[in-house]
Amino acid sequence: MASLNIRNLPEPVRAGLRLRAARRGRSMEAEARSILAEAVQGDGGQCFDPKSLQDFIAGLFPGKPPRLTQELIRERRREARRALGKAKP
Repeated sequence: MASLNIRNLPEPVRAGLRLRAARRGRSMEAEARSILAEAVQGDGGQCFDPKSLQDFIAGLFPGKPPRLTQELIRERRREARRALGKAKP
């Protein structure tokens, strides 16, 4: 399981988290985990689904095949190399 450190947390936020955790009979850490888990859940209580995001984006650009991130990165690198090559005398 991963760890997360939060720096520069304002004191009123820390105090509010402590009180909220106490009201629910949890540690601050358990309460923070619960808050974060709720925050990343999508509509209907479902966890984030990358496929639904991909489908949504594909719907924005109908008729165009989806492109992989690696493909886009390679294309941008080729463009940058071409631009640098043209800039050289």
